[in-house]
Amino acid sequence: MILPNPNLMKQKMQSGGLAVGMIVRLMRSVEVAAIAKSCGFDCLYIDLEHCSFSLETVSQISVTATALGITPIVRVPGMDPATISRTLETGAQGIIIPHLETRAQAEQVVHAAKFPPMGGRSLLGPNPHTLFRVGPAAQTMQAMNDAVLVVAMIESVVGVKNADDIASVPGLDMLLIGTNDLCNALGVPGQYDHPGVHEAYVQVAAACARHGKHLGVGGLNARPDIARQMIAFGASYVSAGSDTGFLMTAGSAAASAYR
Repeated sequence: MILPNPNLMKQKMQSGGLAVGMIVRLMRSVEVAAIAKSCGFDCLYIDLEHCSFSLETVSQISVTATALGITPIVRVPGMDPATISRTLETGAQGIIIPHLETRAQAEQVVHAAKFPPMGGRSLLGPNPHTLFRVGPAAQTMQAMNDAVLVVAMIESVVGVKNADDIASVPGLDMLLIGTNDLCNALGVPGQYDHPGVHEAYVQVAAACARHGKHLGVGGLNARPDIARQMIAFGASYVSAGSDTGFLMTAGSAAASAYR
């Protein structure tokens, strides 16, 4: 049997560990994977929603990251099935879907990301996940279904309201709360301490716990205190910040020190 490259992030979360991710929006070269490895991150979160990366760039970073033991996951711009399947075929080991709001949308995403019998994704024989080796189709598809990480972002009032239905979808692995857009949707931009934001956290966390799904949170790199609260709620994934943010923060501090 030809096994795919292991999804180390997924394995860590399944064993009860906390996965910490670095968002990639700026660096287009494979060196970012080595930097993430040296910094101690578990995954690279490549953001195609908010940057202009090509799929070729995604592929180069993803294959390199996997070889270094860093899990590459990609936030795609939407729910288009072709974009989801092509992104996974670059070597990405997971997809993140922004602005997901309904069970029907979650089912559509799983169908696009998973091979039969769970989904309808087309099988490409030689592929980066198996180091281009070819094995029995049924076994290969099952192993790749098990390895891929499918993540729904919850970042709207409707998404929070439907969190339980969304979390109940088989094949969906994680509900990831996008705190900044959630604050905007609640009409309290930037107010991370607002009771409505806290209530949304509690509601999504409860849905994940009921259905055995991972809970993730993003947008709190400036508020590690709230991130710690989310971990206490059961979060198994946290986005710690982006390459752009890290560079600006360190660069600004250095320039200020010399001034």
